[in-house]
Amino acid sequence: MTPDYKELENQITKTHKFGFTPKYKYEFRTQLSEKAFFAITNKVFDKLEWDIVYIDKHSIEAKRKTKNLGITKYTESIIVSYNYGNISVKSESLGNELWDNGRNSKRVHLFIEVFKDLEKNYNTEELSQLEKEQDDKDNWHDYEVPTELPMPNAIKKPTILYAAGITVLSAVILAFLLAKISLTGNYILILFEFIIGTALAFALKFGIKLGNYTNFIKLRNILIIAVLIVFLGNQIFQYNIILIENNFERIAFFEFIKLRFEQGLTIKTLKVGGIGLAISWLVQLGFTFAFGYVYLTRYLINYTIERIPREVIDFAYYNFLKGKNEQEVRKKLAFLGWRDEQNQTEVFEALEGVHGNNEMNRTF
Repeated sequence: MTPDYKELENQITKTHKFGFTPKYKYEFRTQLSEKAFFAITNKVFDKLEWDIVYIDKHSIEAKRKTKNLGITKYTESIIVSYNYGNISVKSESLGNELWDNGRNSKRVHLFIEVFKDLEKNYNTEELSQLEKEQDDKDNWHDYEVPTELPMPNAIKKPTILYAAGITVLSAVILAFLLAKISLTGNYILILFEFIIGTALAFALKFGIKLGNYTNFIKLRNILIIAVLIVFLGNQIFQYNIILIENNFERIAFFEFIKLRFEQGLTIKTLKVGGIGLAISWLVQLGFTFAFGYVYLTRYLINYTIERIPREVIDFAYYNFLKGKNEQEVRKKLAFLGWRDEQNQTEVFEALEGVHGNNEMNRTF
C-alpha cells in the first residue's frame, strides 16, 4: 500500500467494535452498473494490496495481510456486495480478538474512499469500456481455444495401500513418542494436538502422491483411525513403559486405565479428577482430528490441482463456462489427446479442487 493510502487510512476516524469476531459494516449507493462497480473494486483491492479470495455474481471478498517478524498472516476479511446499486462493505476480524480497536471500520472506509477516488476518474465512455473489459474477463471472451494440450501423465492406478500403510505406521511412532513425552510431564495441550494432527496429514500427503489416491471419504476415515491409534497407542505405551521402568507387578491394561481415572488429572496444583481427565482426552481427540482434517483437505486439494497442467484445467473450465456438459467436455479433451477416462476424471477433480481451494482461502 502506498504512503498516500496509509496516510489516508490514518485520517479515518475509528469506530470500535466488540464481539467474539468483531465486524463493521457500512452501506452506500452508486449509479455504476454491476460490472463497472466490480471492475473498479478489483482495482481498489489491487491498490490496497488486499488478496482477493472469492468472487461470485454479486460479491467479492478479499483479505488484508500483515507481516511481523517474518510471519505473514491475514488480519481482516473484507466483503463487498452489490445489490441493484446498493453497496455493502463489511470487514470482519480474523484473529482471536474480542475488540478490534477500530481496525474494521478503518478498512471499510478506506475501501470506500479509494473507490470513490478511482470512480471519479472515469467518464461515461470510459465506464462503458470498463464494463466491456469486465464482461470479457467474466466470460473469457479473450480466451484463445488451444489446438493442442500438454499430454497427460502415464496412467497410475489409484491405490489406498500407501496412504493407509504410511499413516498407520506414523501413528504408531507418534503414539510412542507422545507416551514418552507425557510421562515426563511436559505435555502441552493443543500444541501437541496440532503437531500430531499435521504430522498425520503429512503422512497422508505422501500416501496420496505415491498411490495417486483421492477418495476424500476414505482418506478421512484413515485419519480417524490414525487419531484413535495415536490416542490408544499412547495409553498402551505409557502402561508398558511404567511397568517396565519401575519393575511393577504386571496388571491388566484396563486395570491401569481404571487406576488413572481414580488418580485423575492434576494441572499444576489443581486437581480436576477423573472427569477432568476424560475431558482432556476428548479435547485431545477432537483437536487432533480437527487439525489433521484441515491439513488433509488442503494437501488433497493441492494434489488434485498440481497433477493436471494449468492449460488443461483452463480448457475444461472454459467449455463448462460455455454451457458444455460433462460428456461434451470429455469428447473435447479426448480430441486433444486426453483420451483415457481416468485422465479426464482427474481433470474434473482438478476443477473441483480449484473451487475447494477458493473456499479454503475464504475460511482460513
